[in-house]
Amino acid sequence: MEEEQAQVSSTWPSPPPFWRDFTPDNIERINELRIEQAEKEGIKDSSQIRIPDLPRELRNLQPPVEPADGVWRVFGDTYRLKDELPRLEDMGIRRLFPNPEERDTNGQHLDRVLILKRLAKSLLLNFLEFVGLLSINVEAGEEKLNDIRDLFINFHHLINEYRPHQARESLISMMQAQLDRTRAETNAIRDAKDKAERIMEGLGSLKVEEELVISLTTPKKKESWGSADEVWTSVSEDL
Repeated sequence: MEEEQAQVSSTWPSPPPFWRDFTPDNIERINELRIEQAEKEGIKDSSQIRIPDLPRELRNLQPPVEPADGVWRVFGDTYRLKDELPRLEDMGIRRLFPNPEERDTNGQHLDRVLILKRLAKSLLLNFLEFVGLLSINVEAGEEKLNDIRDLFINFHHLINEYRPHQARESLISMMQAQLDRTRAETNAIRDAKDKAERIMEGLGSLKVEEELVISLTTPKKKESWGSADEVWTSVSEDL
C-alpha cells in the first residue's frame, strides 16, 4: 500500500492499477448491462445509466459519482470544485490590510494599490531593521523574520485577489484581438472584391475598332489550287 501511494504521489506516476480491468470482454459485458438497465428504467441513453451491485471486475469501468463535498484527489493532489482563495485567518496568518468588504469613511472601497505600496515600504523597512538586529544579536532577529514573512504573505494574498479581474481582462483582450483580426480579414476580402470589380469595369469600357473586330471574328478563306495553276500557265505563255 505504501509503495502504491508513493507511485501515485510521484512526479511521473505509473498508470492506475485498474487499467487492467478495461478488457474488450469487460467493456462488452458492461455495455450489455447498461442497455438492460436502460430498458428497465425506460431511458434511451444507456451511457448515463449507473448499474448497482456490479461484479468486482466491472466496478472500475463505471465512472465514480460526483464528490458530495466538491473535493477529490488525483495523483496525490487535492482539487476543489469551487476554487476559492483561502482567507488569511483560516491559514493562521495575521491580516495586515482591511477586508475587501470594508469601506472607507466615504463609503467607497479601499484603494488596494495604495495598500500594496504601503506593504512594499513596510517590507523594506523591516528588512533594514532585520539586518540591523543581526549585526547586534542573531537570536533577536527571529521575531522580525516572522514579521517579514507575514508581510510577504499578505502582499502575495492581496495580489491573488486580483486574479479573477486579471482573468476577465485577459479574456476581454483575447476576444477583442479575435474581433480585430476578423474585421481585418473581412476588410481585405472587400478590398479584393472592389479591385476585381474595377478591373472588370475597365475591361468592359475599352473600345475596339470595328475593322479589328471584323478581322478577328471573320474566318479566313482558303486559297484554291486551280487559280494558282492558271497563274503559272499565264507566266509560261509569256516566256
